[in-house]
Amino acid sequence: MPIRLLGGVAIRLRAPEQQAAALCRQYQDLDFVAPKRSTGAVQAFFRDEGYAAHVAFNALNGNERLLFFDEEHGRQVDVFVGDFRMCHAIPLGGRVDLEPRTLPLAELLLTKLQVVELNEKDVRDTVCLLHDHEVGEEDGETVNAARIAVLCANDWGLWRTFTANLRDIESHLDRYELTEGRRREVAGRIEAILARIGEEPKSRGWRLRARVGERKRWYELPEEVAGGP
Repeated sequence: MPIRLLGGVAIRLRAPEQQAAALCRQYQDLDFVAPKRSTGAVQAFFRDEGYAAHVAFNALNGNERLLFFDEEHGRQVDVFVGDFRMCHAIPLGGRVDLEPRTLPLAELLLTKLQVVELNEKDVRDTVCLLHDHEVGEEDGETVNAARIAVLCANDWGLWRTFTANLRDIESHLDRYELTEGRRREVAGRIEAILARIGEEPKSRGWRLRARVGERKRWYELPEEVAGGP
């Protein structure tokens, strides 16, 4: 059963160079993604590892998302089953097992920046990722801007949130103790992603939704879950 990390811990694994005090943070929770139809295998795996399941939440949402708790260390584990769904849906079909430990860099960035209201940890993680990785058209150690552009070209809501977040982060890079050269480098990578998104032909559904714009809410409000099983 392939299970892959996402979120802040995944970005730290993929961006070890940038561990300067300016971007370091504490990691309290773990986030994973597992393939579709793997709910039973995921629950058995975490049970065998000593995690307690959130019984009520998992019973209602187990086909898409599972929660577990490490009660000894006060740590929550969130497992997305199949596609990633929070403020926006990020399709992951065929992408989960491309990398050995984490989702590909493009999906790490997409899942971070699909959040409608970014917090400080999301910004730090994004800057950390773009600090250590160039932007290109392939996966591996490159942020695959082609993949990002295709998804944004087919989902106006995702495009609206993702591009707005990138621009907001670029405008606040001076908050972090990066060298001027590094700051320009990160800004250049943000601009490269935005340019690639702009070049991608938009789908008919995207164009129709763009006419409605912000008059209709373009994102979901994910359920916030706290507490143990």
